[in-house]
Amino acid sequence: MKIRSLILSALLLAGCASEPPRQTPPEPQTPLTKAPPQKVSQAWSLFTENAASHYGVDERLINAIISVESGGNPTVVSRSNAVGLMQIKASTAGREVYRAQGLRGQPSSAELRDPARNIDIGTAYIRLLQQQALAGIHNPETMRYATIVSYANGAGALLRTFSSNRDRAIAMINAMSPDEFYHHVQEKHPAAQAPRYLWKVTTAYRTI
Repeated sequence: MKIRSLILSALLLAGCASEPPRQTPPEPQTPLTKAPPQKVSQAWSLFTENAASHYGVDERLINAIISVESGGNPTVVSRSNAVGLMQIKASTAGREVYRAQGLRGQPSSAELRDPARNIDIGTAYIRLLQQQALAGIHNPETMRYATIVSYANGAGALLRTFSSNRDRAIAMINAMSPDEFYHHVQEKHPAAQAPRYLWKVTTAYRTI
């Protein structure tokens, strides 16, 4: 009996040894997480080119915002429920774009996770900022800085650092050089993250 048991054990061990080792399947990698701005720009160029052309928005600015907001990862959802490549909040920027386009309600999470749709909505929001709240800023560089800050923290918060009257605020901005405006944001904006965000997007913009 002992010999028979030993033979059976040996056969079982031989069978196990003949099986190929099982590999733990690799965890799905998050696409383009923290990718350099140039790679982000290349990855989504088809969508950013179309959106930039359609809305008349600087494509480099779109790519710089994508780079800072999501690192090029279309699946990112923030703790404040900002979704996708351009980190759009459905209830704020998404709703504003829907309203401007004559649509009801707000985009769904699934819609915002779609890269093409996310970029389209984010670019439409940039255009709204530039044509409405920030309309009248003359210098293109100053407009870019103002757009960046407004994209993250709202145009109202920015303009109120100059005046509670929009027209007066715009006039005060136009009296500044781009560098003076940049430093004003660094020193006067009430949101602690605004100066850092402006620096990060501007740095990405210059890299692309």
